[in-house]
Amino acid sequence: VQLQAFGGGSVQAGGSLRLSCAVSGSIFSIDDMGWYRQAPGKQRELVAGMTAGGITNYANSVKGRFTISRDNAKNTLYLQMNSLKPEDTAVYSCYAKVRADFYTDYNIYWGQGTQVTVSS
Repeated sequence: VQLQAFGGGSVQAGGSLRLSCAVSGSIFSIDDMGWYRQAPGKQRELVAGMTAGGITNYANSVKGRFTISRDNAKNTLYLQMNSLKPEDTAVYSCYAKVRADFYTDYNIYWGQGTQVTVSS
């Protein structure tokens, strides 16, 4: 199972970016998916998560600005980030709880991080 994240970059404050995270490989089913971020010198924090059933949760700092969504047919997770602030600057990583086949349990897999830089 591999996760590949796309969409990071540099933007000015107030701008928008959309991150994508594609899950590939041996996939029987995918449960929870989400995004974490880590800024230099800070602890990693959960930005947003989404269950297979569509229940979402967000960090208070991004509520109303970020929207998480997923396309289950494409095994892809998205994070639409609007009204970006300099404090959103971080490396964003996606994760997915994946069951590779009928005989194995769910395991958590991580994608490589993608840098988001917001300038003031």
